[in-house]
Amino acid sequence: MALERVTLGKSLTSGMRKVMERDPKVVLIGEDIGKLGGVFRITEGLQKDFGEARVIDSPLAESGIVGTAIGMALRGYRPVCEIQFDGFVYPAFDQIVSQLAKMPARSLGALTLPVVVRIPFGGGIGSPEHHSESPEAYFAHTAGLRVVVCSNPEDAHWMIQQAIESDDPVIFLEPKRRYHDRAEYDTSATSAPRGLHEAHVVREGTDVTLVGYGPGVKTMLESAGAAQAEGISIEVIDLRSLSPLPIDTVVESVRKTGRLVCVQEASSFLGMASEISAQVTERCFYELESPVIRVAGANIPYPPSRMEDEFLPDLDRILDGVDRALAY
Repeated sequence: MALERVTLGKSLTSGMRKVMERDPKVVLIGEDIGKLGGVFRITEGLQKDFGEARVIDSPLAESGIVGTAIGMALRGYRPVCEIQFDGFVYPAFDQIVSQLAKMPARSLGALTLPVVVRIPFGGGIGSPEHHSESPEAYFAHTAGLRVVVCSNPEDAHWMIQQAIESDDPVIFLEPKRRYHDRAEYDTSATSAPRGLHEAHVVREGTDVTLVGYGPGVKTMLESAGAAQAEGISIEVIDLRSLSPLPIDTVVESVRKTGRLVCVQEASSFLGMASEISAQVTERCFYELESPVIRVAGANIPYPPSRMEDEFLPDLDRILDGVDRALAY
């Protein structure tokens, strides 16, 4: 066992390196991902080790990046696209929802498109306009796409490998404000601790279920720790997969606790928290002791960086949601 304390960003790098060593058909394509290693340095060193034919610096054209990846996938490659920032994915939206998501079904399964689209998402780093977005609901709503999001270094290392090895197109969301978070895990392990689309109960509890994903998981754990000091036992679930949605894990927890609080950075309107609320209410109506509570961003365009703290769910807002659930 080789326990190492590694950042989430470097865990993504090591995961891509391993799958590239195993499969010569895996290629990376994106803006400044070669010599520079990407704006977040996630692909640092990979072009040096695998060459310019496998780590391709593209023009500044997201539609071209994804369109090229689709063509490469049709020729037997496994392309991994890097979208520099979440707000830059929209020029590629037509390629993703009209072509990437639909082509396997359009061909009645004769064609597979093993394309991964990596998207740094969410706020918390003081970025300017178009550099902090939460576009996950757009893609989770689109049939034909798998949508996953890592929240910690160990998951990042394994989930990127599992996504690349999937024969379906995968939207891979990376919480940019967690890139430098460190955690210790066994870097010599040869198998993933859980499947790509499995939720993870990261903290067990009995009074309230707290569910979220990506950048919010760390904040949820901090909230659960603060609540424990007041005698409140919170169960924390990291969804990890948004489509398919591992709702059974959430339902099992809610049937135990009787209460559910959903956390997301994105606007509360028509988001993942809304879908989880609907499905849990349908399946756990008689077990619920209170309405499902949502803690989310406001239904406004992402604000300037100096107002991020007012927009993003924090420990106080999450604990307020817990208190509202317990008040019934």
